[in-house]
Amino acid sequence: MDKTNILLLGAGGREHALLMKLAESPRAGKLYVAPGNGGMLQIAQAAPVNQDDPAEVAAWAKENGIGLVVVGPEAPLVEGVADAVRAAGIACFGPSADAAQMEGSKEFAKKVMARAGVPTAAYRSFTDRAAAEAYVRELAGPCVVKADGLAAGKGVIVAQTTEEALSGLAQCFEGAFGAAGSTVVVEEMLEGPECSLLALTDGTTVVPLATSQDHKRAYDGDLGPNTGGMGVYSPVPEHVVSAQDLAAMVDIMERVVAQLGSDGITYSGCLYGGFMLTAEGPKVLEFNARFGDPETQVVLPRMHADLVETFLACDKGTLSPSMMSWDDDWAVSVVLASAGYPGAYESGKHIAGVEDAASQEGITVYHAGTRLADDGTLLTAGGRVLDVTAVGPTFAEARRRAYAACDLIDFEGKQYRSDIGARAL
Repeated sequence: MDKTNILLLGAGGREHALLMKLAESPRAGKLYVAPGNGGMLQIAQAAPVNQDDPAEVAAWAKENGIGLVVVGPEAPLVEGVADAVRAAGIACFGPSADAAQMEGSKEFAKKVMARAGVPTAAYRSFTDRAAAEAYVRELAGPCVVKADGLAAGKGVIVAQTTEEALSGLAQCFEGAFGAAGSTVVVEEMLEGPECSLLALTDGTTVVPLATSQDHKRAYDGDLGPNTGGMGVYSPVPEHVVSAQDLAAMVDIMERVVAQLGSDGITYSGCLYGGFMLTAEGPKVLEFNARFGDPETQVVLPRMHADLVETFLACDKGTLSPSMMSWDDDWAVSVVLASAGYPGAYESGKHIAGVEDAASQEGITVYHAGTRLADDGTLLTAGGRVLDVTAVGPTFAEARRRAYAACDLIDFEGKQYRSDIGARAL
């Protein structure tokens, strides 16, 4: 069997999960990461490239015999890394810059959804602050304020009052999210539980992955500011997501990919749909152009697939649903974060107990914000530090294993939610 050398871009828990799954493939050759993290660099070599520089990534991949580039985060996709890699004759997992606008611009995504006729929140977009403020006052109640561009999962303000909405507009227009906030989308507030659905696609065939439910708020009881995600579980039970809801979400994903195709844009890679399960059925909250983080950390452990073969098929246009299946176990992942996250936090704290936790039954510890010191010790290097993922035969057992493993890991300022999955259970 021909081996494929792989370059994986990214440095988070999602990328560590992707790397471990890619490494399981009998087709995996040499593994390189850029920039990687303290866990990834224990199983792959660092590639000295800037992940956001399309020309640099493509040139290095060509020089080093890379057969597949896998793009983890959204920023390199929006910058056009996938386009440059494919132009160099190398297979790439990840959408083109045009297709990645599904995440890179909320206004672009809304217009695609309108053409595809899929249900989403009513919205208006603004580049003028006074006009946006007038609209928010006119709504006179709950709404959602979103920076149009990429803001690392933090550019969404769920405002219960006009005052909160005006504060959110101020953050956007005063530069809290950089250029991402120069255009602002104001949406109606949707009510219901949230659900994430990831799907792989080659631009024609859409293969949904297992359902998962993220916990975005920083603190127990869904309180506090939005984060990149504090924990997640998979699958979502049928009393939360009915078979009818799931079919509707898959249909929405298929219609969006088909609409992009008819717009002249081939969407190849992972499409992530964030849905609100409203009384009228699922409505789209947002689309992302890559695997979810932390959803990937519970979806991949339940997946049976040769990920190298599957990702190459997405690039070649030969994806088939028969390439993957799912086990019946439950997976629960708890994020261990630095004190202060998602606000300011300190890095460089010594981490103990990871190996002990990872040796427990059903446990995988994915590194997110970690780095290796010169002497090999593991240090914190981000807001979300580790994803402690447990797989178990029941939902309750998977939760028990995850939290028991969390207790074995220690670093100064460790914070985490104690209620991941509790409501659904």
